[in-house]
Amino acid sequence: MSPPSEAGSEVAPPDLDALAEDHYFKANPPPKDLPKHEALARDFINFHVAAGRRLVLVTSGGTTVPLEKQTVRFIDNFSAGTRGATSAEYFLDAGYAVIFLHRQFSLLPFSRHYSHATDCFLDFLREGPNGSIVARDEDTPKMLQVLRKYRDARDNNMLLVLPFVSISDYLHELRSIATSMDPLGPRGLLYLAAAVSDFFVPPDRMSEHKIQSTTAADAVQRAKKAPAQEEEDETFDNFDSSPAVPRSKSLVIDLDPVPKFLKNLVEGWSPQGMIVSFKLETDPSILVHKARYSLDRYQHHLVIGNLLSTRKWEVVFVSPGKSDRWIRLPIHRRKSVVAPPPAVAEAVSDEPLDPNSLPEGEPDLEIESLIIPAVGDLHTQYIETYDKEKTRGS
Repeated sequence: MSPPSEAGSEVAPPDLDALAEDHYFKANPPPKDLPKHEALARDFINFHVAAGRRLVLVTSGGTTVPLEKQTVRFIDNFSAGTRGATSAEYFLDAGYAVIFLHRQFSLLPFSRHYSHATDCFLDFLREGPNGSIVARDEDTPKMLQVLRKYRDARDNNMLLVLPFVSISDYLHELRSIATSMDPLGPRGLLYLAAAVSDFFVPPDRMSEHKIQSTTAADAVQRAKKAPAQEEEDETFDNFDSSPAVPRSKSLVIDLDPVPKFLKNLVEGWSPQGMIVSFKLETDPSILVHKARYSLDRYQHHLVIGNLLSTRKWEVVFVSPGKSDRWIRLPIHRRKSVVAPPPAVAEAVSDEPLDPNSLPEGEPDLEIESLIIPAVGDLHTQYIETYDKEKTRGS
């Protein structure tokens, strides 16, 4: 029991989540472009609030974990930002304004069709009349379609692209944009597709300079501290009096867990918006369990679970008060052999797909074309429920 206050009432326990948030953001400085990004996001949001339009914040790509303050080495993950960049395009198709918060140099909406290709971008072009540059005839229809969609989004102020690099950059940007979305009320949607690092190196434990991989520079450092000792160490290290040979070093990294800010996001940063998170696993036996655990722990609105091996073919929606819903590409999109009878081919399963049942190569349909309409339907339900409860409360 908490000790009583002077007035005889109990003292409220400290808010550990708020304390963790305060400590993290004080210890990890914001990116230098944060004020600029805040102003851009605020203007973009206000523009669409005035238009009565829905707006989604799509986070995309992986976050780096710097190992040095002057960063040369860092920990990264495999994410190229495919899910986020693809989803952003389908959100635009659905009429949403999109803030695209992405890892710098990861895939971008529209340009992803060419920057992520196995061919060089220049392979899509040829020289036209009078020294002009034109698309190859076979690539023109698709390129024209992509160009028109891009220009429509840009010219109508429907897409704002903001970059981040490190885990600290990402969290500062996310908090800032999420709180700026408050005027949207329930029309704001947060679609958190970024692959966020679970661990980091606190700044007070970071090396100032590049971590050395050999002992080659140790003599220089020791000479600065104790020149006399350096000569003794050199003699001891070289019994044959030959020049010292630099020796390789091992590297042991002590990482701290990144505080879980999803609860802060739900309760404080964006209490009115609908929040969608992702859960990526490699073990199919724990996927739904981990997604449900995340939903119960943070009390947000939807977890989209996916397996590394089948993420382009299926996902599972886990949401409060509803049965788990698997969203899969149609059977003919994932079978290179003769399909079984329709009743079997389209049967709904509560189990993940067997990766061995999938054909080689990429599917010929983007699963985001199914995910985004389904998320949009849930967002509509969320807005209607929110408005009803608000009316009832008033």
